[in-house]
Amino acid sequence: MTPGGLRERKKQRMYEVVSDIAVRLFLARGFDAVSVAEVAAAAEISKPTLFRYFPAKEDLVLYRIADHEDEAARVVAGRAAPLAALKAHFLEGLERGDPITGISDHPSVLAFHRLLYGTPSLVARMYGHLERSEAALAEALGGDGDARLAAGQIVAVQRILAQDNFRRITAGESVAEVRADAVVAAERAFQRLEDGLSGLSGLSGLSESRGSGGSGAASGAE
Repeated sequence: MTPGGLRERKKQRMYEVVSDIAVRLFLARGFDAVSVAEVAAAAEISKPTLFRYFPAKEDLVLYRIADHEDEAARVVAGRAAPLAALKAHFLEGLERGDPITGISDHPSVLAFHRLLYGTPSLVARMYGHLERSEAALAEALGGDGDARLAAGQIVAVQRILAQDNFRRITAGESVAEVRADAVVAAERAFQRLEDGLSGLSGLSGLSESRGSGGSGAASGAE
């Protein structure tokens, strides 16, 4: 292993360890009740070192979802039918219970979601995460005004679908029950996206034609 590769692994490990320690403290005592200094002490690093990795306290929590920022952009990269690929990806996430789709009743996942959506400063910080996700997707779709409009709508739809799933599960509904409805809701939402985005100039290849029937999602995911 090269020295550079080892340094990168150690850096990544630091991110993971400090974030995990911080989230445990926040879940136990509340986000606002735990100071950055306490997190640094628990991680056995200095406060300045912590801020080199996490510029803001909220980033200690949002690191858990940071790898999803460019997920949509990665899904559509090089795809002839990007919307079909995104639909297939979201449906696959529902099937496997990916927490990002809101389909998970694991106690740790539910606790993290309650922390994230129940803390105003984290919700505010998350808008930056969503904006970066939109920007990455827009660039993958072509980078012009129509691409930005499409990316904003796609990211919003996926966020709303996931939040609806999460709310139902936290209200006590079973994953199986919510998943069945979530698949129908996702199919309908992506169809509406297709209907609404088909008129944008430069995005004629956003999805498969209606004549392809159910093959659009499959071909987009290949």
